[in-house]
Amino acid sequence: MKNTVCKRLFKLALALALTGCASNPAVKTDAPGQVTGAIPDHSVEDRAQALTGTYAHSQPVQNFIRHMVLEHGFSESYLNGLFSQAKRLDYVIRLENPPQYHGPKPARPKVGGWTRYRQQFITDAHINNGIAFWSSNADAIQKASVTYGVDPEYIVAIIGVETFFGRNVGKTRILDALTTLAFDTQRRSKFFTSELENFLLMTREEGYEPLKPVGSWAGAMGLGQFMPSSFRTLAVDFNNDGHRNLWDQHDAIGSVAHYFSRNGWQSKMPVAEQAKGYSGDATIELSATNGSEYWRVHPNFKVIKKYNNSDKYAMAVHQLAQAIKRGIYQSDNKVASFLARR
Repeated sequence: MKNTVCKRLFKLALALALTGCASNPAVKTDAPGQVTGAIPDHSVEDRAQALTGTYAHSQPVQNFIRHMVLEHGFSESYLNGLFSQAKRLDYVIRLENPPQYHGPKPARPKVGGWTRYRQQFITDAHINNGIAFWSSNADAIQKASVTYGVDPEYIVAIIGVETFFGRNVGKTRILDALTTLAFDTQRRSKFFTSELENFLLMTREEGYEPLKPVGSWAGAMGLGQFMPSSFRTLAVDFNNDGHRNLWDQHDAIGSVAHYFSRNGWQSKMPVAEQAKGYSGDATIELSATNGSEYWRVHPNFKVIKKYNNSDKYAMAVHQLAQAIKRGIYQSDNKVASFLARR
């Protein structure tokens, strides 16, 4: 009888141990500082039988949790614990829903919008830091350019415009930003609910703790500022360390190139050239302080706009790319040699 009981206890202990291993698998721990650690999807300490905190009585959050449980197999108690720690961010609500202007309409549009926009990005600091970023990541940028068929200067310029080469990746906790935008705003709530869903799937797939990643107030992440849906479909493990990490320079470089490639970038083809005036649908007009500028744009210009659907944005990326390319020719013989062979 004693032996039978011991055997049963041993089998029970073994079963519990195996269950623990299956529900809390080993995950990668070499992610960047702000996202290091495992996903505690089934860890006891993070379970909660009900929502508490800011969203304790939110029916939309409860509905979202049920969706994630039924559709993607998340633990309900885990998600209750996670969203009990989510914070509503008032400044995110203000940024998403700026107050409407009710004053008199201006007699004429304010001129010089393109000039003011350009001055934010076509600066000595952006150009010099772009040259330095390219030189220090020359091998990865060359590899990305060859692998995905994307002109290297545009890979560099996107990262420059988006985050000043990694200096301004954002400090807002992504879970808080997306939860606030999904459940406390209306204008794009459906979009942000989908991005929140993709974010939780992304953290599970890549081994990130959902409370750790930080980025922009709108939920964009890393040097290239990818939204979670773009991360899942377009981010690549370019340094071959086993996971995708857009806070890593090499993974960000490869992912931006992949983004361009998937959206139809044509290598060595023109992006835009200045025109004397409007000459059809391929011409855009930009308001400068000294009068309108007209530019004839090509398919690659529209690819840049897939990143941000703004003529001013795409033109800033184009002009920064060209300025950095001119500078790299003068300062880095290795990179200049690669460009000359393309």
